Amino acid sequence: MKLKTISALAAAGLFFTTPLCSCTKTDKEVIRISEVTHSVFYAPFYLSEALGYLEEEGLSLSLTNGGGADNVMASLLSGDTDIGFCGPEAALYVLNGGSTDIPKVIGQLTKRDGSFLVSRKAEPDFKWEDLKGKEILAGRKGGVPAMTFEYVLNEHGLINGTDVTLNFDVAFNLMTSAFEGGTADYCTMFEPTASDYEKAGKGYKVASVGEASGEIPYTCFIARESWLKKKGDTAEKFLTAVTKACKYAMEADAADVAKLLAPYFTGTDVSSLQASVESYKAIDAWKTNLEMTKDSFLRLEKVIDNAGELDEYADYDLLTDNSYAQAAYKTVYSR
Repeated sequence: MKLKTISALAAAGLFFTTPLCSCTKTDKEVIRISEVTHSVFYAPFYLSEALGYLEEEGLSLSLTNGGGADNVMASLLSGDTDIGFCGPEAALYVLNGGSTDIPKVIGQLTKRDGSFLVSRKAEPDFKWEDLKGKEILAGRKGGVPAMTFEYVLNEHGLINGTDVTLNFDVAFNLMTSAFEGGTADYCTMFEPTASDYEKAGKGYKVASVGEASGEIPYTCFIARESWLKKKGDTAEKFLTAVTKACKYAMEADAADVAKLLAPYFTGTDVSSLQASVESYKAIDAWKTNLEMTKDSFLRLEKVIDNAGELDEYADYDLLTDNSYAQAAYKTVYSR
């Protein structure tokens, strides 16, 4: 979704957020964050709270689920959110639209696509070329999940509208229910949903989109320039807590991580959470240093351009401020 639509949503208040936690500790600074969706893919983010790292930095978390990057950015632009957590393409669209209060990417948590391709039947010998003639629920057009998936298809010689049909008509947070209701032959799903579907016999994971696409800056923390001028110390403290959590997540056993995540995924079996964590550890999903590099961002722009969604390449230096992530990394790894 481009700037015009995002700005309209912000002005009208037409973005939807579902509170995930409410922190009432008056001695902590509350930081308001809207996430694009709720997934084990973002495990280190939740662990930063679960392990007490945020509290150590004097922060408490007010977390909402935006249900899409467009809604997250609308919330950020309206001032209802301090930090947006979504794909950097949302900030890119705003930058290219000429915003006077530039949303800056201050940290990158995930370094590849976190979705898995789910089939209605088991396909142990699945090849991407097997998708020829099939319909796939791939996400919202213009969103990184859909664009990355299309990029993978193109790399395997499959063109949307000619060889395969990509269904962009279903909202991101409604895709799995649409798939369960009979829409499309395949669906891309994040964890723990993909593991839950497999465990329930509703579908079968046949491929990792992130493993096929390679590294790109996938999910980032984004803040307005005006907020950073006032709250730069808060941004650094927040990223310090998340950097510590990334270190823990990559070093700890998946079973231990799953137990810590359980309160954030009520109704999801711990064994599914463990399987999800194992899946993301296996594809090396998380960053060690949360800085978003220029090379990785240029690769993302190529993915966006490939999908026909890029009007012009953005100025990396205007879009990013790595100083907070760099300071956080230095703090965590010099201790």
